[in-house]
Amino acid sequence: MMRVPPCRAPLRLLPALTAWARGWGAPLGLGILAGPSRRHYKKEMLPASEGPMPPVTVTEIRQYLRAQGIPFHDGYSCLHAPSLFVEGPGEPQPPAGSTRYTLFIDKTTGSFVCTATLAEGTWQDFQASVELKHKGVRHAGLEQLDGVDQAGEDARHIWDRALPLWELLDEEETRTAKAMFGISKVSDATLKRFRVRYLRTARTLVFPWFSPRGTGLKGLKLLGAKCQGDTVLYVENTLPRPSAYHNLFGLPLIGRRDTEVVLTGRELDTLALYQATGLPSLSLPRGATCLPPALLPYLEQFKRIILWLGEDLRSWEAAKLFARKLNLKRCSLVRPGDQQPRPLEAFTRGMNLSKILRSALPAGHKSIISFRQLRNEVFGELSNVEQVAGVKWARFPELNRLLKGHRKGELTIFTGPTGSGKTTFISEYALDLCMQGVNTLWGSFEINNVRLAKIMLTQFAVRRLEEQLNQFDEWADKFEDLPLYFMTFHGHQSIKTVIETMLHAVYMYDISHVVIDNLQFMMGQEQLTVDRLAVQDYIVGAFRKFATDNSCHVSLVIHPRKEDEERELQTASIFGSAKASQEADNVLILQDRKLVTGPGKRYLQVSKNRFDGDVGVFPLEFSKASLTFSTPVKGKARLKKVKDDNGAPPKQAPAGGSGASKKQ
Repeated sequence: MMRVPPCRAPLRLLPALTAWARGWGAPLGLGILAGPSRRHYKKEMLPASEGPMPPVTVTEIRQYLRAQGIPFHDGYSCLHAPSLFVEGPGEPQPPAGSTRYTLFIDKTTGSFVCTATLAEGTWQDFQASVELKHKGVRHAGLEQLDGVDQAGEDARHIWDRALPLWELLDEEETRTAKAMFGISKVSDATLKRFRVRYLRTARTLVFPWFSPRGTGLKGLKLLGAKCQGDTVLYVENTLPRPSAYHNLFGLPLIGRRDTEVVLTGRELDTLALYQATGLPSLSLPRGATCLPPALLPYLEQFKRIILWLGEDLRSWEAAKLFARKLNLKRCSLVRPGDQQPRPLEAFTRGMNLSKILRSALPAGHKSIISFRQLRNEVFGELSNVEQVAGVKWARFPELNRLLKGHRKGELTIFTGPTGSGKTTFISEYALDLCMQGVNTLWGSFEINNVRLAKIMLTQFAVRRLEEQLNQFDEWADKFEDLPLYFMTFHGHQSIKTVIETMLHAVYMYDISHVVIDNLQFMMGQEQLTVDRLAVQDYIVGAFRKFATDNSCHVSLVIHPRKEDEERELQTASIFGSAKASQEADNVLILQDRKLVTGPGKRYLQVSKNRFDGDVGVFPLEFSKASLTFSTPVKGKARLKKVKDDNGAPPKQAPAGGSGASKKQ
């Protein structure tokens, strides 16, 4: 039976389970949510800062700690220091390397986490805590994480109703449950060690999230399996919500002397890998989607980290990005392939997992490498054409036929006439990808974020919520779980500030798609003496470099030149010099044909596609009720051939072909 990676699904299971558990009046019993509260500052949007972001450099952090007499030592991703929240004001400081160094300050952002008290905050919060400690105030400013009590209570109810697999009365039920999740070879001893349970009513595995010290249940991940023919589809749900689920499954089992660990993308992989090798193994809470910086302190003790996240190229790309956060020098990566599938599949097939781990490639490379070092990567791209093409759009199948997919590290230029609906289209274009797990950052300089969020929520729900306000909370809860963030800039902003904010977002939230709407609003009007074309070229070049260096796709909206409204726009119609179209990997044009007899017709034209050269045009139909441009299900839109920018018609497509596109 073939298995596929787990997919994110709407949180429909949790409300039913929590209501069911409460209805039974499950006792809280032992292990009730324990440990100190976590300090938390909820930010729905990335703030517009007065100065550069990140707000502090590691040099400034070191200077401040020395000035305050706070001992510290360097780690891989963090600075280690004694915690302000557990030390008494008159107590002697511990020596360097002591286990009492439980405060970790992120070298990139200055944010801190205390693993002893679970206090966390920004660099400014840390400075305020130092000042308050000098005044004799302790534990000031700690706030309870919103919803943590309720989430913990719901988790405890579900946990109490779940049973260990080996305690099920019916042995056949145990075998069936194990087979459904592909863990028939995983022993009861391994399941017991990781404290995995089974919820019979929902046919769901329950993975606990305990505090790092293992003293209290803080949350759960529920993994359901649904068979579709010969394929098993895994569906995940978490308590608390995914954005607050900062779990490293298996962390309480790590010993203080362990110096090597394997990071996997799924809890099932961790079970298989530990049983096969006996090595310390942890799984990331959201697989290859992101590595929250709040988890970095718990990985500081390891001198070597092996990332074995999955079997596809998307997992491989994520592993390389995560290695940059963790420090390339200590990271090794397991390359996906037929002979190196994900750990659970390798374990099921009887492969030697220890041998696979020994073949892991070092994440750090020299500035110059040979083809011999690139050979496997080239073969991987040739043998995984669909994965290399990128994430497919669900709402725009015609776009998939032309662009093949949405790929990291590319720059897309998008233009269209004034009033044609550029912002509305690009918001649905980005929302489509975001709903499939592409972490997205929006920079809207023309319209405010409330209006933009309203548009995207309407497109997400595909209905006018102002006429159905009773459904707002339901759709808003689902929308809130999307990996979507907004910059709070509006109007003119310097490119330096915007790029630094984008870098901050990539580090904090593993952003892989940035939308900038639009370039003209970034340029401002105050520097009239400066060559505006040169300024635009510099900005486009900065976005191009950012996309390449950070393996992040940038979609940049640019207004067209003022031209005859009767003529269709071309690549040359993009405002400014030719640099924008030259630097871009893709150029998309929203064509809007005005008709005297009625509403105009809109088309999306792909006029440049550096990936494989296919270009073309297809019609769009706008729905005012849902603010969507996606093609209606009732009729299939037909792709049309388009002329080159010089007016020459394309060559006739060969018989039997789609006739939908041409090569540049």
